[in-house]
Amino acid sequence: MSDNRPTSHRRVSRRAFLETGAALALGAAGGLPLATPSIAQTRAIKLTLPWLANGSTLFTYVAKNQGYFKKRGIDVTISRGFGSVAAAQAVGAGEFDFGFVFAGGVILGAARGLPLVAMGTLGYDATMGIALRTDSPIKAPKDLQGKKIGIVSTSAEAPYWPAFAKKAGIDTSGITMVQMDNRVLEQSVINKQVDAITAIGTSTVPVMMALKQPCRFMLWSKYDVSLYAGQVLTRAETLAKDRGLCQAVTDALVEGLVHALKDPEAGVDIFLKEVPEVGVVKGGRENAVISQALMHYTLLAPEAEKHSLGYTDMAKAGAMVDMVMEFGAPKDAKRPDPAKLFINDFVGDAGKLTADQWATVKKNVAEYAAILG
Repeated sequence: MSDNRPTSHRRVSRRAFLETGAALALGAAGGLPLATPSIAQTRAIKLTLPWLANGSTLFTYVAKNQGYFKKRGIDVTISRGFGSVAAAQAVGAGEFDFGFVFAGGVILGAARGLPLVAMGTLGYDATMGIALRTDSPIKAPKDLQGKKIGIVSTSAEAPYWPAFAKKAGIDTSGITMVQMDNRVLEQSVINKQVDAITAIGTSTVPVMMALKQPCRFMLWSKYDVSLYAGQVLTRAETLAKDRGLCQAVTDALVEGLVHALKDPEAGVDIFLKEVPEVGVVKGGRENAVISQALMHYTLLAPEAEKHSLGYTDMAKAGAMVDMVMEFGAPKDAKRPDPAKLFINDFVGDAGKLTADQWATVKKNVAEYAAILG
């Protein structure tokens, strides 16, 4: 998982496909401010996802199902989101205690004055890029010159198309940008109405695979146009008042993600148990398998492999803030301080995998790495 736009997980005839991931609030909540609190003192917390529940966020349900919250005195309610921008706003407004929100939405929220803190990175590439048919003659960025490209103006990646074009040395004068509805985006390239589309890979690739259309993807991160994906988010006030709770929530989510990384099939089984609506819809399990694998692909980064899942590279965080301010933020937005917006205070051993375990993860996502690579 798509993402700093409400439409980051675009859907076409998607309706049936991605309604498979519909996220329902799953229970009452509770949690203690300490990492190992007394169960008798549990306190309710609410966590929002960036969008509908799907494979890219199934680890949150694994953490709930496997008792990683409960053993820390936390009983959590997990709710669907309506895009990372809206999810960041909901956390900032106090509607939710915590969120799993893409970095673009976090940075935009902070630039608009919301008191947000990203406590950990669980996804190192928002997978902005260009989606193509496998048989497309477009092999390199400059091959886009003179072509028709579909784009959704409100999408997460749309603001950063000029940045990619500049970095990749593309002459855009002969390119026709075709404004599209997100519901028909993938069909437009499948049906050759356009030569390519701008897209979020973790959103568009599952759709095209479900439509039995082989595809290729040109990641903008390969050209130094990159945003992190999922951030464990809270408010500055919560961090200041309850660091123990913030540590416990971060650890529980990391533990759930590690569980899913080590046994992705079991992760899908747990997810379908927690959100049974997904499993009863045609293609539901397939969607969960694909979107989980794509999310796991985004974890293959030096930050996670050399340090730990959750670790944020502060130099990259600063560069992301600068890019959002230049291309994605309104003119009256104020640049947030990356050192205050992103922290590594809660990164620990829970997110460390061995070299053999990382090798297994890479093997498990090899099919999708070939598409996104």
